[in-house]
Amino acid sequence: MMRETTLSPGLRQELAVVTATGLYSDPEWFLADAVRTFLAARPDLREAMACTMYVRGEISLGRAIEWSGLNIEVLKDALRRRGIVRMADETAAETRGLAEAALQAAGRRR
Repeated sequence: MMRETTLSPGLRQELAVVTATGLYSDPEWFLADAVRTFLAARPDLREAMACTMYVRGEISLGRAIEWSGLNIEVLKDALRRRGIVRMADETAAETRGLAEAALQAAGRRR
């Protein structure tokens, strides 16, 4: 669903300079790194994006938890605040993974 974006001349020039530094071989790698860094600094955005991807059916609840770095209760609360009804679409493996993560977080990993 992502549409093609046209970059401004200034941004295009800055991306070209990034590769010229030799620190990144490809502007896409730089952009991916920049997005990861930005998301690390903005847990509110990670939460909102995880909820949006979940409600669109792009990821499961387990994957939304993993992707966002939030615990299950925080993400369930975020979904509730946004009026999003949770679906039971987790596979058995995802459910086991969630249970393992909960045990590990509680310090009771088997």
